[in-house]
Amino acid sequence: MRESPEPTVSSSENPDQQALYAAREPVFPRRVKGKFRSLKWWLMAVMLGIYYVTPWIRWDRGPNLPDQAVLLDLAGRRFFFFWIEIWPHEFYFVAGLLVMAGLGLFLFTSALGRVWCGYACPQTVWTDLFILVERWVEGDRNARLRLFRQKWDLRKARLRATKWFLWLLIGLATGGAWIFYFADAPTLAQQLVTGTAHPIAYSTMGILTATTFFFGGFAREQICIYACPWPRIQAAMMDEDTITIGYRSWRGEPRGKHRKAEGASTLGDCIDCSACVNVCPMGIDIRDGQQLACITCGLCIDACNDMMDKVGKPRGLVGYMALTDEGRERSGAAPRPIWAHVFRPRTILYTLLWAGIGVGLVVALFLRQPISLTVAPVRNPIYVTLSDGAIRNTYDIRIRNQEHTAHPFRLSLTSAAPLSLSVEGASGAEATVPADETRILRVYVLAAPKSAAAVAERTPLTFRVEDTVSGQAAEQATVFFGKGH
Repeated sequence: MRESPEPTVSSSENPDQQALYAAREPVFPRRVKGKFRSLKWWLMAVMLGIYYVTPWIRWDRGPNLPDQAVLLDLAGRRFFFFWIEIWPHEFYFVAGLLVMAGLGLFLFTSALGRVWCGYACPQTVWTDLFILVERWVEGDRNARLRLFRQKWDLRKARLRATKWFLWLLIGLATGGAWIFYFADAPTLAQQLVTGTAHPIAYSTMGILTATTFFFGGFAREQICIYACPWPRIQAAMMDEDTITIGYRSWRGEPRGKHRKAEGASTLGDCIDCSACVNVCPMGIDIRDGQQLACITCGLCIDACNDMMDKVGKPRGLVGYMALTDEGRERSGAAPRPIWAHVFRPRTILYTLLWAGIGVGLVVALFLRQPISLTVAPVRNPIYVTLSDGAIRNTYDIRIRNQEHTAHPFRLSLTSAAPLSLSVEGASGAEATVPADETRILRVYVLAAPKSAAAVAERTPLTFRVEDTVSGQAAEQATVFFGKGH
């Protein structure tokens, strides 16, 4: 339990005036068992497993391509995700995924409150892991409290050093796993050990180690309360139908410990044991109502249910509930079904938007072409007049081959006016583009002397590139500038 600190009093002009800020009181949550604690353990194991193991998964893409299943290849400017390969010009896929993540967060918050914060947020997951290590080294809540209050001695120094060392190992593994997503994991691991890795790898690993060590070990609930903006944004996502954790005061009040004393028959179910407070990783009392610091992790529910079982009272004194059910429960009626709270206009709208973007991304993924064409007219000068009076325009054409084998391409153009095309350094209008690469061609377009295109200000034309093996083609429209410009 977090003990209430004595008010910090200013020693300046007004000695009765309290300071704006109080010193942080460390939180030492007690161990608890229950279905929500078990759910958090399973989710933590799965998420940490995915994070640490994913860079080591192999995926055969053929020769000359990385065999790491998930790789953000900054040098090659590509993102590999199993069989999916995202190029820089396809960044809209990444943007779409980020929008889906935001809408998903809105959806879950609207339906179930801060369920993300309580179960899946990295700050929560790593803090849980650090508290687990702390409890393993120093003992449960009471032992940690005694150790915190006692003076420094050899035992305290040994326990703290052991805990901090294990925290540093976790932070080191966290930073190491992160950089493995940006390079071949086995190769980078060997370079890190032999001291031959790039300095950026070491610096990134060091920064992430330090931040993980500090955020998970020391800052903990302070990050959620002061650094994270989401507690302040969530209010706009929630309404009276949102299912969140609450204390059923109409059943628990007036609270009291002495059940055999005079007047005990008028007491509510709450025995004022503070079990819900002692297990809270944020150090709050859920009986005080909804608070910005509450991450709805459900540990207070497990603690309260366990205590209710011991004293022979019904479970659910602290539990998930919606404000719209308060009146019904006070009168003794059953609350509305969960689906009635979850499926309402706001959540349905979020779901439709989320699903619509997801379907759009999947369709775009399957409809994208393995070749693409980009035309960039060279405008310095806009055109050149040759010795015979012909007008020449110059274009830089990028042909992108996203196939895993080299392909020959044929370049052509179509226009209402007679125009001819030639490729610099080639006898014809064909070029081979290597696998998974982009080739830039300097292309010249010529208009005969005194022809319509030569004397006009501009003439529309369309470049076309065709894969001579598969027949797939790409086109891009541009203009030809003549003397009339």
